[in-house]
Amino acid sequence: MHMSEELKKECLAKLIGRYARRNREGKGRMLDELCEDFGYERKYAIKLLGAGLPTGSGRVHAGPERRYEGIEPVVRQIWLSAEQPCGKRLVPILHQWLPFYEMRHGSLSGRDRQLVRHISAATLDRLLAPARAQLGGRGRCGTKPGNLLRTEIPIRTGTWDLTQPGYLEADSVAHCGGSMAGDFIWSLTYTDILSGWTEGGAVWNKGAGGVLAATREVEGRLPFALLGFDSDNGGEFLNHHLWTYMRERNVPVDFTRSRPYHSDDNAHVEQKNWTWARQLLGYGRLENPELVGPIAALYREVWAPWQNFFLPCLKLKRKWREGSHWRKRYELPQTAYQRLCAPGILPLKARRTLRERYASLNPFELKDEVDKRLKQILNTKPK
Repeated sequence: MHMSEELKKECLAKLIGRYARRNREGKGRMLDELCEDFGYERKYAIKLLGAGLPTGSGRVHAGPERRYEGIEPVVRQIWLSAEQPCGKRLVPILHQWLPFYEMRHGSLSGRDRQLVRHISAATLDRLLAPARAQLGGRGRCGTKPGNLLRTEIPIRTGTWDLTQPGYLEADSVAHCGGSMAGDFIWSLTYTDILSGWTEGGAVWNKGAGGVLAATREVEGRLPFALLGFDSDNGGEFLNHHLWTYMRERNVPVDFTRSRPYHSDDNAHVEQKNWTWARQLLGYGRLENPELVGPIAALYREVWAPWQNFFLPCLKLKRKWREGSHWRKRYELPQTAYQRLCAPGILPLKARRTLRERYASLNPFELKDEVDKRLKQILNTKPK
């Protein structure tokens, strides 16, 4: 029987009141009758009857308490200042950065402070999901094989003594934009395998002399002695300048290289290409040689302290195979500074020096300085 829209509305108005007073079985029978008489799909019928329920009527499921809404601005501000880390990395960042946040923005209430300190990684990811930034695409690889010394520099086939820091992996990042043609700036990244301590530099066209100078400068500011050096097969590293520098010293540095076309051999430094160079300078083309000095100073004076002292990273603890799947377990996120200050890693004097340096730093001030210098670099026009 065909029913007019006016009659349907009149019937629905009566059914909504009855629907609110029914138990589960009664509501089910009403839905069956409504679908049969009106020809509605069941889900649509549920929406019609449920949407018209007056406030407070029917059975209401309370759901979880929304207690973190009030601290969302605090969490979002720290998250944005820390370059939008994932929830697992953001948990220790909130603990470490909260005193600095209160110094800048004012004290939080006791309840809000407790919520910030006890929020879980999963809740952080859900809370920040609407504001999560969209990541860009991948860049280009600028590594060209270095034929010199490939027979002298061995391929690293085993593992170093990872109970002490000083074994570095090195890599280069091309700031070429969309084309490898012509001249442009390269970033150099050096990562300690044990602690994750990372330093960097900038060179013009990755010439052997410039790479050697940057490597010497980086070694001079490491908080530990250089014991091993591992790079890919690029000619910027496989050259006589760097080879002589590593070998002709009182205690030669163990100089090795990765297998050709196996980027995972340098996984510790490869994973830093985004957080170290790309996240800071992006994928644009930097073809002004006058920017080499400011970029190197930014890495040395601001970016490295900010990354090493205030941004924790995950470190693989162990992995095993179950059938066709690899299972992995990671250590709790820690900063490179925290790993180096663990007992037995560095001498007491070196740990004291690191702690004194940490006490003089503020992550929000470093972030402001990064933004200031980066704006100057990116707004500089070539002459």
